Amino acid sequence: MLALSGVQIGEEAGALVACLAVAGAFVLRSPRGRALSLLAALALAPLLVIVELRGTPQVVALLDAPLLAAAALVVGVASVAALAALFVRRPSTVAVAAVLTVPFRVPIAAGGDSANLLVPLYLVVGAGGLAHAWARLRRGGAPAQDQPPGRLELALLAALVLYAAQAAYTTDFAQALENLAFFYLPFALLVRLLAGVDWTPRLLRVCLGVAVALAAAFVAVGFVEYATRTLLLNPKVIASNQFESFFRVNSLFFDPNIYGRFLVMVMLAVSAVLLWAGERRTALAAGAVLALLWAGLLLTFSQSSFTALLVGLAVLAALRWGTRPVFVAGAAAVVATTAFVVLGQGLLRLELGSADSVDRATSGRFDLMRGGVALWAERPVFGHGSGSFSERFTDREDASPQAAVAASHTIPITVAAEQGLVGLAAYLAVLGSAAGLLGAGLGSLRERAPPELVARAALAACFAGLVVHTLLYAAFLEDPITWTLLGAALGLSGRGSPMGEASPHARRAESPSPAAAPARTRTGSSSR
Repeated sequence: MLALSGVQIGEEAGALVACLAVAGAFVLRSPRGRALSLLAALALAPLLVIVELRGTPQVVALLDAPLLAAAALVVGVASVAALAALFVRRPSTVAVAAVLTVPFRVPIAAGGDSANLLVPLYLVVGAGGLAHAWARLRRGGAPAQDQPPGRLELALLAALVLYAAQAAYTTDFAQALENLAFFYLPFALLVRLLAGVDWTPRLLRVCLGVAVALAAAFVAVGFVEYATRTLLLNPKVIASNQFESFFRVNSLFFDPNIYGRFLVMVMLAVSAVLLWAGERRTALAAGAVLALLWAGLLLTFSQSSFTALLVGLAVLAALRWGTRPVFVAGAAAVVATTAFVVLGQGLLRLELGSADSVDRATSGRFDLMRGGVALWAERPVFGHGSGSFSERFTDREDASPQAAVAASHTIPITVAAEQGLVGLAAYLAVLGSAAGLLGAGLGSLRERAPPELVARAALAACFAGLVVHTLLYAAFLEDPITWTLLGAALGLSGRGSPMGEASPHARRAESPSPAAAPARTRTGSSSR
C-alpha cells in the first residue's frame, strides 16, 4: 500500500509539473524559454500516458513482443519526425492536420474501462510542438514574434493547473490523470499551435473543405448502419437499440451524441458560408451540404445536438439580421414548446409532478443532476477532487458505475461537484473570456463581410452550440473541438504567436492596406 501511495504521489507531482510546463510555453518571456518549456511538456505528457496505461492489455501485449514494440516505436517516431518536417516547411498545414484528425479515436483499455483516445491528433500535436520549438531554437532563424498571453489563454491555463492541483485530494485519481494526460495537456498545446497559424482565406477554405468531406463520409457510414441495423462501435448503444422503437446511429464515433455534435459544428460553419455567400453557386453548394448533413443528424436522435444546432443558428441569425427578430422568434418557440409539454403530457408519457417520470424523459439526466448538486452541497468550496464525480456519485447514491457514467451530463454541475466554487469560477472565466474574444468586432456584421469575419462568426456560433451541448450532455474541456475552436479564434484575432517569423496575416492586420480599410468600414468591425 505504501509503494502504491508513493507511485500516486509521483504521478500527482508529474501531472502538476507537466501542467506548469504547458503554462510556461505560454507565459515565459523569452522565445527560447517558451520553446524549452513546450518541449518539456511534450516529454512529460507521454510519460503520464505510459504510467496510466501500464498493465493494460495493449501495453502488456507490446511488452510480451519486444520486436513489435520496437517496430511500433520506430513507426511512431518516424511519423512524428516526418510531420514535424512538413510543419517546419509549411506551418499552416498543422491546422489542416488538426481538423483532419480531431474526430478519430482509438479504443484503449485504461482504468478498468475503455478510453477512446485521439491517437492521430496526439501525433499532430507532438509534431507541431517540435516544429514550433525548432523555429525558436534554431540558429540563424528569424526571431519568433510571440505575444504575451491574453485573458483566454490565462483562463485556460488557470483551469488546467487548478485541475491538476485538485487531483491531489480526489477519490479517483486515475480518472483525473486520464483527463489530464489524454485531454487537457495535449489540447492546451494544440491551442498554442493553432493560435500561431496564419489563418488566410485559403487556409480557412481548405479546413472547411476537410471538415465537410469528413462529415459527409461519416454520414455515409451512418446511412449504411441505419440501412443494415448494424453499428460498428459501442456495445452500449447496440444494446440500447434493442429496447427502443427507433434505431440510433453513431457512424465511426463511439457515441451518437458526440457524432451529432461533430455534425452540428460542421453544419454551423457551412451555414455561415451560406448566410454570407457572395455567389449563387456557393449558396447552392452550401445548401446541398446542409441537406445531406441534416439527414445524417436526424438518424442520431440526439436531442442535445438538435438543441445545439438551433442555438448556433440563432447566433448566426443575430449576426446576420440583428438580435430583435431572433429574440422574438426564440420567445415564440419557448412559449410554444412549453405549451406543448404542459398540454401534451399524455402524448409524451410525461408527468411534470413526478421526478421519476422526468428522469425517464431525460434518459436519467435528472437523477444525475440532482445527485451532482447534492455532492456539491457536501463540499461547496473545493469539491471532492478532480475526476471524482462517477466514484462519488456511485458511492453516495448506491448506484452502479454504469448508472453514474463519468459526469452529470451537465458540465457546470460536474465541475461544481468535483472542484467546488473555485473550479466553477475557473470554468466561468473560460466561458467569459472566450465569449469576449469570439464576439469582439461582430456586433455590426451584416450583409457583406471578408472571409476572416465570416470565419469568426462561424466560430462564435460553433462555440455557443458546443457550450449548450455540454449543458445537456458532457465533455467540454475533454473535447478537442473546444480547444480547436478557441485556438483558431486566437489566431484569427491576431493574438497568436507564429511558428516562425511574423506572419503575413499579422502584418496585414497591423498595417492595413488602403484597399482593406473600406472593407472594415463597411462591416463596422476589425479583424484584430
